[in-house]
Amino acid sequence: MSGNIQLLSDTLAAARNEGRAALIAYLPAGFPTVDGGIEAVKAAFDGGADVVEVGLPHSDPVLDGPVIQTADDIALRGGLKIKDVMRTVREAHEATGKPVLVMTYWNPIDRYGVERFTAELAEAGGAGCILPDLPVQESATWREHADKHGLGTVFVVAPSSKDERLATITAAGSGFVYAASLMGVTGTRESVGNQAQDLVRRTKATTDLPVCVGLGVSDARQAKEVAAFADGVIVGSAFVKRLLDADDQAAGVAAVRALAGELAAGVRGTA
Repeated sequence: MSGNIQLLSDTLAAARNEGRAALIAYLPAGFPTVDGGIEAVKAAFDGGADVVEVGLPHSDPVLDGPVIQTADDIALRGGLKIKDVMRTVREAHEATGKPVLVMTYWNPIDRYGVERFTAELAEAGGAGCILPDLPVQESATWREHADKHGLGTVFVVAPSSKDERLATITAAGSGFVYAASLMGVTGTRESVGNQAQDLVRRTKATTDLPVCVGLGVSDARQAKEVAAFADGVIVGSAFVKRLLDADDQAAGVAAVRALAGELAAGVRGTA
């Protein structure tokens, strides 16, 4: 079975044709439980997300700030396995027909087996992977298997990336480019800043792939600000915080749906 990179590309193109940025939500699998995580992903889609990244919780999440680290720890202590991540992708995609990616560090894939991971992700209906710590120069084996199974490979670029390096990274990627708006870890911030706009401009000079901005966006105002210059707006910690702060699972799912609605209005400029 082939994965859904084409669905991802078509979804991003449809948003562009509507004259807006896409809204991409991030939620970790297994948090607060496996079933609760699946409901949260569905709620993000119901609220207006175009794409969802399902996080594969990891014990050493170098890119993630304290909010996502807390959720990852809860998921891992709950016994989360890669099969639960695949189930999350499958059930969310089957319920919505929308593109679902996995965001993961390289070590879990390497231990699981690249061929096994890509085959199972494609079979689950996944659209691809975001791989924040896989160096492009070491990615040939992953990309070979991802291409074979119809999966996108999304690399992360940062404000520190030189133009030559940006060209190398974007030439190897597919689906879209994840532009980290600033140096540091995930989390909500008061301002996304000018670094992100400059990074998007420099990245777009190297590729026709959509460039989507993450790290720091937490509300409709910031989503609108980033949507003015990016092809997609990625929000993670703000969703996870809604789940962490909720009194129970139902309230958390409702809060995710509400935030997705607010952010969807932001990327459409109607907030």
